[in-house]
Amino acid sequence: MWIWLARRLAQILPTLLVLSFLIFGLQQLMPGDPALILAGEERGDPQVLAQIRAELRLDRPLYEQYLHWLGSVLTGDFGFSWRIRMPVAELILEKLPVTAQLATMAFLIGALIGVPMGILSAVRRDRPADWAANAVALFGISTPNFWLGIMLILLISVQLGWLPPSGYVPLTEDFRQSIATTIMPAFVLGTNIAGVLMRHTRAAMLTALSQDYVRTARAKGLPERVVVWKHALRNALIPVVTLGTIEFGRLLAGAVLTEQIFTIPGFGKLVVDAVFNRDYPVVQGVVLTTALIFVLLSLVADLLYMAINPRLRHA
Repeated sequence: MWIWLARRLAQILPTLLVLSFLIFGLQQLMPGDPALILAGEERGDPQVLAQIRAELRLDRPLYEQYLHWLGSVLTGDFGFSWRIRMPVAELILEKLPVTAQLATMAFLIGALIGVPMGILSAVRRDRPADWAANAVALFGISTPNFWLGIMLILLISVQLGWLPPSGYVPLTEDFRQSIATTIMPAFVLGTNIAGVLMRHTRAAMLTALSQDYVRTARAKGLPERVVVWKHALRNALIPVVTLGTIEFGRLLAGAVLTEQIFTIPGFGKLVVDAVFNRDYPVVQGVVLTTALIFVLLSLVADLLYMAINPRLRHA
């Protein structure tokens, strides 16, 4: 297992290298000149524009810009934000915990609702419980996040006054208020995750329940709960884990609309503002960090496969 883990870790570096090249290359296709945006009212002065391009190394060939950026990244330096004038690493470390908290709460809500509903729907196939679970999943998948967020604000915050309508309080400042400000956006994001996980859990469970080893377990007289939870569920969880890691990574990449509606200063808002302002170092740093998160989550998924299915450990 340790040899396998070392090989997987060794694969991360070339993967990130290729991703860094794609991130830098595709960004050059973005329309607009960052120097014009940064110059502001002096954008008509050629000397000012030339000075800005020289400071930001925009007057150098693209391969020199890429190698300079890559060399800085390898030392942990993501550069400075052209607009905010702050180190990109500090911006990432400031915004990532906000989105991580929101993503973790949303994923827990989605998993605690979606996975049990999928199991119940498969066990009670073509019964009222199955129909109800499918209806809830369909609502979660098809309901737009921005609409559900606005409706929750109107009902829970404006009409009932139970929770604040927007804003964010860090966990380190006030735990209770932090949960209060993030529970609604987490529920909005979690409903979609719940619907997706429910559908995949149901499909995986139906496939597992139709296998020969399940029929053999039932023929031996094992209780139904043991057949479902010990034999069928363990094998059905592998595709669910794959989907779960992808969905969690998508949440960490930033829920732009939800963060905008609830005024949460997370990863999504940071990257959108950076794109509109042509703040290339911020865009590069955020996208590269997101790519690293997805690569690490893929590794976590493989480790979870081995924990769920012992045969993969022996293989």
